[in-house]
Amino acid sequence: MKDIFLFNSMLTPKIITVVYWLMLVGVLVGGIGTMFDKYNGGILAGLGIIVAGAIGARIWCEMMIVLFKIHENLRRIADREAPSQDEL
Repeated sequence: MKDIFLFNSMLTPKIITVVYWLMLVGVLVGGIGTMFDKYNGGILAGLGIIVAGAIGARIWCEMMIVLFKIHENLRRIADREAPSQDEL
């Protein structure tokens, strides 16, 4: 808990999984709503929204995870190459 309050570890990567599932539920509700909408609706439009939305949500979440992995790797490199007191 101390690491989170001092910003030594990231909290967001742990939340991304929950956000992904919430996005999938939203895409599913939107797609089903489009299927049964009497003005703009259509089975194909709803299925397209569901498929494209699920793929888009997955890509977005994976990009966020990649960004945090890059951050973790850069932190490891910085910790490994930290100058000693003699070099300062």
